[in-house]
Amino acid sequence: MIKINIDQERCKGCRLCVIVCPKDIIIMSEHLNSAGYHPAIKIEEKEKDCIACGKCYQMCPEVAIEINKE
Repeated sequence: MIKINIDQERCKGCRLCVIVCPKDIIIMSEHLNSAGYHPAIKIEEKEKDCIACGKCYQMCPEVAIEINKE
């Protein structure tokens, strides 16, 4: 099983992870983090579809995304 962790406080809402995710698992939150950005969030129901390609964490300039295989 693959687990996607997104540090919403580090995310600055650049959307790069959303753009590169081939399975459309990541979206932007409607809520703001403490810095005033709409952070990226994962769609819980789609997390099982993650193929651990690593594109999201490679594109993240804030190093806010981590993928773990459990």
